[in-house]
Amino acid sequence: MYVAVKGGERAIEASWRLLDKARRGDTRLPELSVAQIREQMRLAVARVMTEGSVYDEELAALAIKQAAGDLVEAIFLLRAYRTTLPRFGYTQAIDTEAMQVQRRISATFKDVPGGQLLGATYDYTQRLLDFALLAEGDADMSASRASYAAPQRSAPHEGEAMPRVVSLLDKEGLIEQERPTPNAAEPGDLSREPLAFPANRSTRLQNLARGDEGFLLAMGYATQRGYSHTHPFAGEIRFGTVTVEMELDELGEAVEIGDIDITECQMINQFAGSGDVPPTFTQGYGLAFGHSERKTMAMALVDRALRAEELGETLASPTQDIEFMLSHSDSVEASGFVQHLKLPHYVDFQSELELVRRLREQHAAQRPEQAEDHGSDQQEQAA
Repeated sequence: MYVAVKGGERAIEASWRLLDKARRGDTRLPELSVAQIREQMRLAVARVMTEGSVYDEELAALAIKQAAGDLVEAIFLLRAYRTTLPRFGYTQAIDTEAMQVQRRISATFKDVPGGQLLGATYDYTQRLLDFALLAEGDADMSASRASYAAPQRSAPHEGEAMPRVVSLLDKEGLIEQERPTPNAAEPGDLSREPLAFPANRSTRLQNLARGDEGFLLAMGYATQRGYSHTHPFAGEIRFGTVTVEMELDELGEAVEIGDIDITECQMINQFAGSGDVPPTFTQGYGLAFGHSERKTMAMALVDRALRAEELGETLASPTQDIEFMLSHSDSVEASGFVQHLKLPHYVDFQSELELVRRLREQHAAQRPEQAEDHGSDQQEQAA
């Protein structure tokens, strides 16, 4: 037994060395640096930060490099590192309406206060491979491509008003608005407390923010295909920088501790109303670190679907089942549960093997009796 264990350890250590070699790739090529990943793979970095629950671009880029580009593995690495960090306290709620906007669009109104800011996005590209990118380091070619780019409106100056699109509907009382109440309970912290049911909306939003983007995208797609009885409109999607503040006991007031980039999405859905509530619009909400439009849109769609019971709607789809959605959205748990099948299951399989053999023997023993009974029936019918 001891020899087997030691042999297994040597095999695992050899696997680590092979992994390092495979991750490095061809040594004749320059090694990809963490700084390059951070600056040139910003969308991947944003996803790892969001689902890893750590806003640190350098650590997210490091995790991507260590995971050889496997984002789910990188998220796992960052989430694991997060558990080692001390908790100093909680920041105040960020004011996304005061965001220094880099991109802001609405699909509900053509002309909105502050205007539509297209910003940097793949939405208006033709999805054709740009073979010019193969000419790495060609500054002249890069400058040439930039000269053909359509002029963009710069982000608003600090202090310039950028009101929310939904405020236009709120003036007429046509959309629900969630406003803080004095006696509201403090939201839970899913990073420190296990998920439990029933889960309120703040817990659900935390879970969805950490949830796997691919899962949320598929579920959000399902809601649009008729699996939650909602018809969404992208009320507003905005990406930019917000200030983070924290109240310090020593000073007795809140101070700015830094700025972070976030993406926020508000989906607008029609609501038929009830006996007490007239027909109005309801909202689905999504927020993520960095530039993460697809994630926040999918999150907002799922958030609205999970509000079905709260709004008195019929529960007829898995996308409206809170326990189903929250229990299966986390990529770390899902990956661990699936990949644990690669671990040794020799004892379990041997028991299954013996069971199948025994059942086959019983089946074979019954077949002659069945054949004899069948033959007797045929003889009686012939008579």
